[in-house]
Amino acid sequence: MFHIALFEPKIAPNCGNIIRLAANTGCQLHLIEPLGFDFEEKKLRRAGLDYHDLANVTRHASYAALLEAIQPKRVIALTTKGSRPHTEVAYQVGDLLLFGSETSGLPDEIRNNIPAELRIRIPMQADARSLNLSNSVAIVCYEAWRQHQFVGGQ
Repeated sequence: MFHIALFEPKIAPNCGNIIRLAANTGCQLHLIEPLGFDFEEKKLRRAGLDYHDLANVTRHASYAALLEAIQPKRVIALTTKGSRPHTEVAYQVGDLLLFGSETSGLPDEIRNNIPAELRIRIPMQADARSLNLSNSVAIVCYEAWRQHQFVGGQ
């Protein structure tokens, strides 16, 4: 399936929601440290409910360590500075869907090293700044999975 990576996530309930999403879609979730919360935090456990055991979650010390560990086919960066809508990408099994932190997004040095055609955005109203991280991950993850006829789902 797909890899979902959160770059230095800050909010435990968002991460918990994404753990639940990963368990329900078969995606592998990668957390790039440092995290803005304790991984054992009560809010994280509550948001993830009992899905922690069903999800494939790995923590990585850095973005470089993540790339070395999984060697993705492509890195697709989700950013408000994206060059095209998320629906225009033909997602491939093994893609890494990379999301920035809730407070600052992806650092310029990471975002700018990803080809412009793989820097995508979720369409929003012109005056809007951004969507909630867990909502953004869900939107893109389900579009990628839909393109693969929800393989493994029921």
